[in-house]
Order: sequence, then structure tokens, then C-alpha cells
Amino acid sequence: MTQPLVDIQNLMVEARTDSGRKVEIIKGVSFTVEKGEIVALIGESGSGKTTIALTMMGYTRPGCRISGGKVTLGGRDLVTMSEKQRQALRGTDVAYVPQSAAAAFNPAQRLIDQVIEVAGIHKLMPKAEARAKAISLFRALALPAPETIGERYPHQVSGGQLQRLAAAMALIGDPQLLIFDEPTTALDVTTQIEVLRAFKDVMRKGGMAGIYVSHDLAVVAQIADRIIVLKGGEIQEEGTTQEILHNARHPYTRELLSAFEPAVFQPHEPKDTKSVVRRPVLEVSNIYAGYGPLGGDGLPAKVVLSDVSCKLYKGQNLGVIGESGSGKSTLARVVAGLLPPARGTVEFNGRELDTEAARRSKEDLRRMQIVFQLADTALNPARSIADILGRPLTFYHGQKGAAREARIKELLDMVHLPSAIRHRMPGELSGGQKQRVNFARALAANPDVILCDEITSALDTVVAAAIIDLLKELQSSLNLSYVFISHDLSTVQSICDQVMVMQNGRTVELLANSQLPEGANHHYSQLLFASVPKLDTGWLDSLPAGFAATGN
Repeated sequence: MTQPLVDIQNLMVEARTDSGRKVEIIKGVSFTVEKGEIVALIGESGSGKTTIALTMMGYTRPGCRISGGKVTLGGRDLVTMSEKQRQALRGTDVAYVPQSAAAAFNPAQRLIDQVIEVAGIHKLMPKAEARAKAISLFRALALPAPETIGERYPHQVSGGQLQRLAAAMALIGDPQLLIFDEPTTALDVTTQIEVLRAFKDVMRKGGMAGIYVSHDLAVVAQIADRIIVLKGGEIQEEGTTQEILHNARHPYTRELLSAFEPAVFQPHEPKDTKSVVRRPVLEVSNIYAGYGPLGGDGLPAKVVLSDVSCKLYKGQNLGVIGESGSGKSTLARVVAGLLPPARGTVEFNGRELDTEAARRSKEDLRRMQIVFQLADTALNPARSIADILGRPLTFYHGQKGAAREARIKELLDMVHLPSAIRHRMPGELSGGQKQRVNFARALAANPDVILCDEITSALDTVVAAAIIDLLKELQSSLNLSYVFISHDLSTVQSICDQVMVMQNGRTVELLANSQLPEGANHHYSQLLFASVPKLDTGWLDSLPAGFAATGN
């Protein structure tokens, strides 16, 4: 019988609390990974998925340590070897694709130099050969302009493109084991198809094994041979992908599966029914925006938005969907005043807002908040959660002392986080926990409109569903309005009254919720809805080559 590539036996990981108490967060986990096998670790935020995955590199987060058990890779025990020996394995024998690529790249260095850095550190190949290999990986991962994209800096590519560049960085050293930590979280559905195909193709050709950390069972179904279900640092259920999807035994696994059932949309009726003429709370008109110096036509060198218009009514929600690079987040930045448009206007309650947030009144800023996609870069790593949430409470409402502390606890409870978390730093939280803090900070202002830029993309399906339910509850009680920018079409469909489809910086279609998804007329809208992964292991392989690019 051949030895498994990864053998984890009775793994225990403990963390030290703020009071100095030791707490077991991984409790006697055991499993193996065979050569060439892809095993998925799924479960809710805080279940231990990423913590277990990181031990396969001999690594734990600050404040944690492996307190017991064995973790062997190719017969070598990562727990007992020296740190120098572990470093020699990282990037060659085992590599890691992080959830947040934005936090993994140095903003001051060109992408190509960072992607090939591992090859230089381990002296794997000459620099010219490494660059050529990187370009071939860019091509395999469906990145645009593969020959030149590496010359850009991280801020010059979209979030989805940056995530694929992180995968190229991990693949450059031809590892035996590749650890994927929510690698498609930042990707739109069409890009996700090509990236998942690229992952499968590269790993099959290289005979690589994989650990796929995810909360998305539909994605896992396309790539994993086996699934391990985790909760509270313990294995709840383990089986082949087919067994887990179609014959789940544990109640928690069935709860995860039930979260994929489509939510029933309830139309949002405005509270003020006496007004004969309804005025939009937010109206965007004929926006042109982009980056770079303005040309003779008054437009920037790189035009991202072209003649975009939309309306949002009080107490209702507008969804904005489209692939990575379509201009969704740029639109949110324009509305928030973070990117002044070259042309066009943004009106709030019938009054035109200044194009720059710095020149808007404190009241205008309070009434319209934005929640960014990447909590890793949105939260100050040097501030505690209490400081992060307390700042808008003091700035907008003048709250201090006991009143501020009480409100912080209320905000954490609203986003389903324990109050004790307020003393922690962002780096001590999971990706899902950080995003919920990100949303709680927006709620601290008591806004009328919240611009939500992929706010549930980092959350597991159960928690994401709970957050959506929470948003609906808050909307009902506070008469809030949301702009939902997302690639999660099921989320948009469950909460938005209207959906605007964007492609290449333009609006291609505006759909009422009742028209979703069958009522889409534009071929690009139809492509987006057809690209949502199904809970079917053969779904991805059944799609024709080039499906996401052609819409066939």
C-alpha cells in the first residue's frame, strides 16, 4: 500500500485568549490526502478550515500553536522539523493560494517580480526561464494580455485578476501539494468557470494534490474528489463528493446544503405611500469615469464607465452584476465620492452631491456608507475592533465612554459576532468575521443608503444567508436602501428589487426581480445566469470549451 502524500493524525491546535487562557480550536482531527487527490475542507467561518490547511505548511497564525498530533507531507513530519526545514518546503513541496490576494501582494513591486520570487529564493531556474513560465501560467489561468500583465502593479488589475496572479505565484515552483484558501471568492461567475478549469487542468497534468478550503459547495462539487465537513474544529462528516452532495448524513452538512436553496424574494414596498410622485433617494446620471490624465475630449486615459445611469428608491435595493473589470466597483467609488467622474452627476434625495467625498458635508457622508469587498485592506490592522467601530460613533454621533461601548456591543450583536471580539485585532479574525466587522462599521453611522461591494463573498453560505436575513430585517425596521454589487447572483436575486447588468463599463440591461433569471434578454445577461455553478459534480465538465467567453 502506497503512503499518502499528506497524513494528519490527531491534530490539535490551541490558541491563547486575551486573558491568557488556552483554548483548543482544532480538536483531534485526522485524515489523509493521496497523491493527485483534491480534498475539500468546508464549514462555516471559524470552523477551523484555514487553520488546518496552514498546518500542512507547518504554520499557525500568531497566538496559535500545534499542541498535539502529527502532520506529515511526503513522510516528513512538519510538526517536529525545524523552521528552516519548513521554509525549504514552502513554495516547492507545498504552496498556498490565499483568500485575499490584495493582502498578499506588495503594492510597490511589479506583479511579475512577485510571481517569480519563489523561483529565485529556492534557485529553481534562471530568471528568464521563470518569467517565461509565469507568462505561460498567466495564459493557462485565462488572464488578459498574459505577455504584459506582469509589468503592472497590483492596484492596476481587478480583484479577480489579482486572485489568479496569486495562483500563478503558488504554481511557479511545481508543488506536490497546493492549498487553495477560498481562491474563487473574488471572481465573477464567468471567470470562475475558466479559473476552476485551469486549476483542474494544471493539477491533473502535474499530478498535484490539493486542499481546497471553501464555503461554496457548488464550487467544491466541480473540483474536489472528497469532502471533509468541519464545525468547531472537529470533523462532522467525510465522504466522496457524490456521497456528501447526495447522501449527507450529518444534520450540519444538510444545513449547509439547504443554504443553496433559493431564497424567496419579498418586494420592498415604500413606507411613504401617500406621495403620488416617488423621488429616488439616489440617482446616478450619465456617468463617465476612469483613471489617468484627461484628454482633449475631457475623458480620462482609461475610461472605465461610459454613460452609466441608475436610480435607487427609498427602502428598495438595486443589484449591480457583471464580470470582473466591468466597472461595478468603480461605479460604487464614484457614488461614494472616492473617484470624481469626468462627466455626469450623483444626486441624493434630489440634491446634487459634490463629486469628491472630502468636500461633502458630514451629514452627506453619514447618510451614505460604503462596505468594501476586501475587509483585509479596509480594516486598520493596528487598531482593535472596538477602535474601528468606535471611530464612526464618535465622528458622526459624538458618542464616548459607556454609551459608545454599549453601542459597539449592539453593532457586534447585529452582525452575529460575540462582544468579546471587540478587544481583538483584525489579524486575529477569520475572513468572514472581518467582513462582518466591516459591515458593522457602516451601520455605526445609521445610514440611509449602504453601498455593498461584494459584502457576502467572504462568508460561508450559512452565515451569508444569516447576514442577508439580517439586512432584510434592518431594512424593514430602518427603511434602509442598498446597492448590491455582487457576482453572487442568488444573493442579488434574493434581496434586490432591480438588477443592472454591466459589461465593459456600460449598462446592457435593467431587470426587475420578477424577470430573473429567465426573463433576461441580452445574451451577456443570459451568460451570467447560466454560469452559476450547480450542485452537480459533472456540471463544469459538461460545459463546452470557451463557454464563458462565447456564451454558447
